[in-house]
Amino acid sequence: MFYKIVFLFTFLFSLAQADLIRPVYLEVIQKNPDSYALFLKVPAKGDAKTPMKVNAIEGCEEKGEHVRESEKGVYSDRYTLVCAQGLKGKTIEVQGLENTKRDLLLRLEFLDSTSQSALLDPQHNSYIVKERTPSTQVMKTYTWLGITHILLGFDHLCFVFLLLVIVKNMRRLLWTITAFTLAHSITMAASTLGVVHLPQQPVEAMIALSILFLAMEIVHEEQGKPGITSRYPWLIAFTFGLLHGFGFAGALAEIGLPQEAITLALIFFNIGVELGQLIFVTIVVFVALLLRHLIDAKLMEKVEMFIVYGIGGLSAFWVFDRILAF
Repeated sequence: MFYKIVFLFTFLFSLAQADLIRPVYLEVIQKNPDSYALFLKVPAKGDAKTPMKVNAIEGCEEKGEHVRESEKGVYSDRYTLVCAQGLKGKTIEVQGLENTKRDLLLRLEFLDSTSQSALLDPQHNSYIVKERTPSTQVMKTYTWLGITHILLGFDHLCFVFLLLVIVKNMRRLLWTITAFTLAHSITMAASTLGVVHLPQQPVEAMIALSILFLAMEIVHEEQGKPGITSRYPWLIAFTFGLLHGFGFAGALAEIGLPQEAITLALIFFNIGVELGQLIFVTIVVFVALLLRHLIDAKLMEKVEMFIVYGIGGLSAFWVFDRILAF
């Protein structure tokens, strides 16, 4: 019971800090042997643009129109680079990244269907394009992408939190979280590998509906009418976990996978998701233990239901908002 109040503060803090966590995105796609389309996307807090650009690359020059756009707090640059000797062995350096607290996801795609991905940060703002992507780089990059994705996925965190609320027995909670993990791992892999596919917008709406369902189950239990989730939490977690897996797969599709290391990238993205989920649960439980003797039990119960109603209302908004986006 005592950990439930913590989510309110954790969740609101996460919302406030979300813009700081969102990475910069740089995509370089080879269009023909000596031409590359470059796309730089920079999340910006408020109206203040973060000054950032790709430094001149040796042996390359910019050609054609340079398009700069701003929409919904995201600034982007698009232009074409012509590199007579190609990009392999060249250094891509992002000026201005060192003045931020953000990471940068760099993705390169080549005509031979190979690709490279790398994570840059303020201390390491350059990347030497390699002939072949090392396995260790794939492991590191996709693990971190998995962690950041789940910690930015407030709908997924809401679902996990509501599971913590409704399952009060530690052993049952372990089985429930395991069922959720197994389920979303199955559908994420199946969708990513092309075995099965669902349209992303309906999936996102159904994910929001799953959160609303759990919130309603908790309210009914509080009213003395426990539902199916109270009796079989692992079954509900597994069922909705299959749905959440399609959501993870959609995010992974946007990021892209190196064609020569699809399985490795998929495995470590999933590991990152689980690590992020574990980090979230651990923080909530740990802070709650500290508050155990500081907050009155009756007040705790009232705040708990306030949080549940808040998440329920937010998820209801998500349902309608995502349906209208069809």
